[in-house]
Amino acid sequence: MNLEGMLLEDMSFAWPWLLLALPLPFLVRALLPPVRGSGAALRVPFGSRLESIAGGGVARGAGMPLLALLAWVLLCVAAARPQQLGPPVAPPQPSRDMMLAVDLSGSMGDQDMVLGGRIVERLTAAKAVIADFLDRREGDRVGLVVFGQRAYALAPMTLDLESVRHQLDTSVVGLAGRETAIGDAIGLAVKRLAQQDSGQRVLVLLTDGMNTAGQLDPLKAAELARDNDVRIHAIAFGGDGGGFSVFGMPVQMPGAGDDRDEAVLRRIAELTGGKAFRARDASELAGIYTEIDRLEPMERAARPVRPRIERYPWPLAGALLLALLAFALPVRGIGRGWQS
Repeated sequence: MNLEGMLLEDMSFAWPWLLLALPLPFLVRALLPPVRGSGAALRVPFGSRLESIAGGGVARGAGMPLLALLAWVLLCVAAARPQQLGPPVAPPQPSRDMMLAVDLSGSMGDQDMVLGGRIVERLTAAKAVIADFLDRREGDRVGLVVFGQRAYALAPMTLDLESVRHQLDTSVVGLAGRETAIGDAIGLAVKRLAQQDSGQRVLVLLTDGMNTAGQLDPLKAAELARDNDVRIHAIAFGGDGGGFSVFGMPVQMPGAGDDRDEAVLRRIAELTGGKAFRARDASELAGIYTEIDRLEPMERAARPVRPRIERYPWPLAGALLLALLAFALPVRGIGRGWQS
């Protein structure tokens, strides 16, 4: 299809019914009686011969002038509002800047989680759940912070979620030290989020311990997050106590090694407008990330749309130009041959 055909295919009228006014002048001319003069008619002898002498002139009543007819057609076309589809435009896609902070301290190596029917360490279960969470965040900018004795940014804020998954998968227990610096992790995540344009800023913090290292107090870090419009969802992860496995089944020892400071995590979430969660196993952790996915909904990109461009100014300008031209042209007399 050539370019002209494509342009005509994209043309349409917003009010096509106004095109029904096209024959209106002809109907008025045909249906209304001619205007009759109020005075007596003047009869001129030899009138037929005089009309033949003046036959070279253009009679004003011979028919509708061509310029006026074209102007009326263009005026009706303009009134019908011709429109043309423009090129596809993708609406802006709202997204969130989300940072994941994952604990890599020594206790994340405890084997008290069941995943796929086998006993795994806490970090392995967390990786599986977070990877599934990332699959649902397509379109968000996501970064990754890991922490132990110190906090490190493994992945910057990026739309490439596959690289974030890879960095998380290659992280191991003890990579950042065997202690837990929750405050430093929050501070580093807030620093990275604050570098992005203002908008939806979210930090999902996963830890199985309490703050035992670092220079920044967790609650001070939470206040810093609040001041930078960062919302924190805090997850306390791990069994109810230190444990071991017997014949492949995890056995918990209540009270032993349960050093998660859930009160502090709740306070961190409250200060920033987020929520605090407690996950005792992999299934609960998966449910929590599903809940976070609901709390921070991903607004899907709308389908590209083709805006309608108004084209009525062109026929309207043409009608005006023809009308002015019709008035500007001299009207020839009915009887040019009458003058001596």
